[in-house]
Amino acid sequence: MTQRGEDETSFGFRKVKASEKAGLVRDVFDSVAERYDLMNDLMSGGVHRIWKSVMLDRLSPQPGEMLIDVAGGTGDVAIGFLGRANGRPSADKKPAAHATICDINYEMLRAGAGRAPAKTLASQLTRICGNAEALPFNSGKADAYTIAFGIRNVTDMDAALKEARRVLKPGGRFLCLEFSHPITEGLQKIYDAYSFNVIPWLGDKVANDAESYAYLVESIRKFPGQEAFATRIRKAGFSRVKYENLTGGVAALHIGWRV
Repeated sequence: MTQRGEDETSFGFRKVKASEKAGLVRDVFDSVAERYDLMNDLMSGGVHRIWKSVMLDRLSPQPGEMLIDVAGGTGDVAIGFLGRANGRPSADKKPAAHATICDINYEMLRAGAGRAPAKTLASQLTRICGNAEALPFNSGKADAYTIAFGIRNVTDMDAALKEARRVLKPGGRFLCLEFSHPITEGLQKIYDAYSFNVIPWLGDKVANDAESYAYLVESIRKFPGQEAFATRIRKAGFSRVKYENLTGGVAALHIGWRV
């Protein structure tokens, strides 16, 4: 990760020019977009769906709320948000909830747009191609901001966190679900062995792209630990920051409030 003004940042285990990282990340997801959801299911044994369900449990979507889902890709979080908001007993008496998926990668947005749930919710769902570090939204627009497995791909993480706060209304909630650091040494060793051996192999066999999935594994290892990332969220101006380890810290859900 890098601060603005620095010349280099990490792209997996490599150092690259900061100005090049967004393009490199875009290339990765261009390559895997059509098989992205399938690969997520295979890599995690479907557990990523449980983690995202926990995130939506903590968010507790309500009718009339506005969500910005950054790095939202094919839209599973945004669609889950709308499904829960629409399912509330009072949903027919309040304005409909709305979700905007913002992703730097057009191919990911395109892949999600063709899915049946997205078509059903078309009137409540918007897609915008945009950068997490300079979101194309007015300040104070959203009730909630979510980002799932995307913050580690951003060039300037601190800028993205500040943008997250900017677009939230006072009282708005920030939720970030990300791969993290297992809480025991034994689990870390098992996780490393699986990640560095099985995931690139799956990427090769299923998506015909082992290199992109090797990068994704490396980017997870470069991501800050739970406490370090919570500190960065606080420095971005969020209050009541907390995190919840999922599956022994393989993933972590970070939550903050704009007050």
